Amino acid sequence: MQINFVKSDLPDEGALVVGTAEGEDLTGLLEELDGKTKGAVKRALKAARFTGAKGQVVELLAPAGLALDRALIVGLGKADKFDGAAAESLGATAVARLLTSGEKTVTVVLQAPKRVSDDEEAEFAARVAQGAVLRSYRFDQYRTTQKKTEKPSLAKVNIAVGDPGDAKKAWRSAEAVANAVFFTRDLVTEPPNVLYPEEFAKRARKLEDLGLEVEVLGEKEMAKLGMHTLLAVGHGSERESQLLVMQWKGAKDKNAQPIAFVGKGVTFDTGGISIKPAAGMDAMKYDMGGAAAVTGLMHALAGRKAKVNAVGICGLVENMPDGRAQRPGDVVKSMSGQTIEVLNTDAEGRLVLADAIWYCQNRFKPKFMVDLATLTGAIRISLGLEIAGLFSNNDELAERLLAAGKAEGEALWRMPMGDRFDKMIDSPIADMKNIGGQFGGSITAAQFIQRFVNKVPWAHLDIAGTAWFEEARGSTPKGASGYGVRLLNRLVADHYEN
Repeated sequence: MQINFVKSDLPDEGALVVGTAEGEDLTGLLEELDGKTKGAVKRALKAARFTGAKGQVVELLAPAGLALDRALIVGLGKADKFDGAAAESLGATAVARLLTSGEKTVTVVLQAPKRVSDDEEAEFAARVAQGAVLRSYRFDQYRTTQKKTEKPSLAKVNIAVGDPGDAKKAWRSAEAVANAVFFTRDLVTEPPNVLYPEEFAKRARKLEDLGLEVEVLGEKEMAKLGMHTLLAVGHGSERESQLLVMQWKGAKDKNAQPIAFVGKGVTFDTGGISIKPAAGMDAMKYDMGGAAAVTGLMHALAGRKAKVNAVGICGLVENMPDGRAQRPGDVVKSMSGQTIEVLNTDAEGRLVLADAIWYCQNRFKPKFMVDLATLTGAIRISLGLEIAGLFSNNDELAERLLAAGKAEGEALWRMPMGDRFDKMIDSPIADMKNIGGQFGGSITAAQFIQRFVNKVPWAHLDIAGTAWFEEARGSTPKGASGYGVRLLNRLVADHYEN
């Protein structure tokens, strides 16, 4: 989809979308439109009880007096609460309405509240563009029988802004992030017979073109390192497990201490011997959503040339049941030397993270680590499908993550941790067990991971409820969300670049 930034003039073709805030007078372009349509705009708004509230949309088809095919007026919400998310929602709403409408071109006009400065207008215009692009995502490569009316027609989005040059500059970074989100969504959406550990690593290697340094460790290398908990998860699969290591060296000092991100990458999770119910098991292709988000983040940092040194580590496995698969009751030894009694082979993601996190902190000595994982069904019960769980040993890191999530519309909620929860994973025959019992499942999972963190500031994001959307929401269509890429990119941009 082509994005253009143009001067704020009334277009003479295609569709027009105008965003206006609640409580703002219908002036400017809307007043001009009303005059050209001999009052049709105000009559339509009155008939629809339009106030500018967020989510309100009024559409005029082939409006008399205009050369436009259609005009849409979109509510942005209360003027005093207008922010980047509201601007993004305008672009997303425009594309959601028009993507398969037959329209080829749309001009989007953001009538921002009066308090918005010229500098802010450029940033908001870029955010409109980001919303439009992100909402346009499709995954159609395996569809062969689509009708023409089902295929996207919209090819060009013009965004009207006072200074197109400033908006283009703001868009460069936002576009790099949008491209990274698409990359992540593609990884998560691919069927598991196409995307398995080796293929995931192969696709990550292509990011070397952006300047990333990419290494892949196979099973022999991991065995030499003692990564037996990660390897145990993949014993039942014909696919070889992999450890993906990505580095971006964008700081002035290429040897400066990096920041680090670790992702769970179970490319398909049957549950192993503790096999899952058949209903819904197909969704377990997205059990690598954490690794996809980490890879997408590294894509974003390299794409926008972030001034930071960052490391991305992904443990890539497939959890299958066969004669070699690990059994409930097995005891495995981690890279850290700690032993784990495996009581449930479907609690496998934490085993992958245990070795990946230990490897990360030992090799790279990072300032902090953030891990992402579609880890527990319990977090979905606790927080639903719109908020991810945040667990951390460091208040400053936790607060920064919460703020980044709020700014990007990828919400987090901090969950409790503590000694009483930690005792729930003590084992009578090993150093720990991989499940803690019936209650507090997402918390005991986080406690398990923390046992492999050596006083490094650390946060764990349980994204089991947010990696895949069951229905379209905002700038995310139904399906893979790419959750985590924008959140972590904002964290880096706001606090760690130099």
